[in-house]
Amino acid sequence: MSVIAASSDIAANPARALVCRNCGAEYPLIAQNACYECFAPVEVGYDQAALRAVTRADIEAGPHNIWRYAPLLPTGQDPASRVTVNPGMTPLIKADALAAELGLKTLWVKDDSANPTHSFKDRVVSVALTAAKGLGFTRFACASTGNLANSVAAHGARAGVPSIVFIPYDLEQNKVVTSAVYQGQVVAIEGSYDDVNRLCQELTETDEFEQTAFVNVNVRPYYAEGSKTLGYEVAEQLGWRLPQQVVIPMASGELLTKIDKAFTELVEIGLVDDTSWRVFGAQSAGCNPIAAALHDGTDQITPVKPTGIAKSLNIGDPAAGPYALEAVRRTGGWMDYVTDDEIRDGIQLLARTTGVFAETAGGVTVAVLKKLVEAGKLDRDAETVVYNTGEGLKTIDAVSTQVGPTHTVRPSLKAAREAGLLG
Repeated sequence: MSVIAASSDIAANPARALVCRNCGAEYPLIAQNACYECFAPVEVGYDQAALRAVTRADIEAGPHNIWRYAPLLPTGQDPASRVTVNPGMTPLIKADALAAELGLKTLWVKDDSANPTHSFKDRVVSVALTAAKGLGFTRFACASTGNLANSVAAHGARAGVPSIVFIPYDLEQNKVVTSAVYQGQVVAIEGSYDDVNRLCQELTETDEFEQTAFVNVNVRPYYAEGSKTLGYEVAEQLGWRLPQQVVIPMASGELLTKIDKAFTELVEIGLVDDTSWRVFGAQSAGCNPIAAALHDGTDQITPVKPTGIAKSLNIGDPAAGPYALEAVRRTGGWMDYVTDDEIRDGIQLLARTTGVFAETAGGVTVAVLKKLVEAGKLDRDAETVVYNTGEGLKTIDAVSTQVGPTHTVRPSLKAAREAGLLG
């Protein structure tokens, strides 16, 4: 398998190696997701001099999508090399009505449901599959709770590359359809997401899948870096400054760690002022192993069997959980979790006050935001950003029995008046 590198006639790739997150061992930029020394996850390490050479003007001159940050990413510097649906630069919405209802001074909603397949997964998939192309893979795949499968299938269709996505058998039907419509292979596994993920890891070791890039398994280090663009974008959209508080949904915990990493990088390379921020994590009560560990004051994350309606967050054995705990503790943040009823209320609260219809993960995040404010964990006067990572139409069953027509009337003025519609 080849090593990722930039061509001589385009901007250099700032990535220098894969680095173990535990022991610091380094490896070439190949398809590898674990350290051979201690078996901990690896992530992309960068040439700091190359990063420090990047200016705001360089970024602002780029395309209106995640590739404006190519000088800060491990792949995709050559536009011709990209496997992408060009996600990113999604709305940062000033949520004044929601802020007033919760008692916050300044609140923003980063709405990533505006991406091409309507979730933040388009960011990570574009980066992962661009890396996969450079490494010579000829088929795209993933283990998914839904959104990731949607994105991998769509990327494969646009690129003309075969795809095969693996999902739990009991996934929301809307997410199944929005993967299958692209005509790649969709494989439903009779088990939980953790069972799906375990199978996919085993498949990467077989000869039959040697040329298959599993975005969140064998090319996971590159996949994870795509999440940083959610941090970069918020800083740029705020006028190149960092928010004081962010509330982020957690499944594996990786999204939270990479947004925190993005903020750290922006400070280190001088693109924003060195100001403090606090990171807060959100989970559902049906799958809360990371938050439970924080509440118990331990570093030990105990795997759980997920339940509940927030299926996109149902990873019972979260790979990045320890690193999410570290980020939250280091920044002085917190984590919490909410019930299914609170998730439904969170979806409706966000919709009513901002016009954003979130999937269940967004309901988790807004409900946890409310809980954090009420518990005094969040500073009411600090500028806060809450992340909505997916579109509500994907999980419409969560609220379909709770909302509907407010009136049903005959088609006449008399009937409208009798129903009180005229005052």
